[in-house]
Amino acid sequence: MTELQELIRQGEGEQLEFKKRTTHPTRIARTLASLANTHGGRVLVGVDDDGRIVGVRDAEEEMYQLREAAAHYIDPPLQLRFREVEEDARVVVVVTVPESSHKPHRAQVAEGDWRAYVRVRDESVQTSQLTEKALERQEPEAPRLERLPLNKEELAVLEYLRQHPRITLSQYMKLLNIGKRRAFRTLIKLTLHGYIKHHDKEKEVYYTL
Repeated sequence: MTELQELIRQGEGEQLEFKKRTTHPTRIARTLASLANTHGGRVLVGVDDDGRIVGVRDAEEEMYQLREAAAHYIDPPLQLRFREVEEDARVVVVVTVPESSHKPHRAQVAEGDWRAYVRVRDESVQTSQLTEKALERQEPEAPRLERLPLNKEELAVLEYLRQHPRITLSQYMKLLNIGKRRAFRTLIKLTLHGYIKHHDKEKEVYYTL
């Protein structure tokens, strides 16, 4: 099995995204920004959502679009690394996005509209202002568990999120049988210290790792 096949076999996730092609810089900018804002990762251009290698017509054109996205549609701009891999006479562009030390990066979604994104599993999810504040203080590869000692209630949130994609305030209250104020205080503390991410763009606020 080749290195590319091994990578594809892992499937899309927090640090890996498949793209058939780069249609426009604004569309790929969200993905690039979300990877840089989280733990970095790679984008495989020329691979469809099912993990099938379809290849790209013009690798240079793909890399041009990606450079445009990184330089002009993301603020602050990103530096990307590229590698072309040939498999069964098809070319895949492997784009490496390092985790940034200048978080948060915002992607332009429309004229004058810039938004920050993070990776949650295999999706690029818009952040809240609270999460953006935490990202500003975050160092790449910072050891999470050395930031501050956590009590049982705080550790319970992290344990729950290792097994579930998200948690809401009401779910956390129910999980530990505690009051709203105490639960909210714990979740906000964990967000501000960078242990979890706060998302407020849906009907109900939720938290992810």
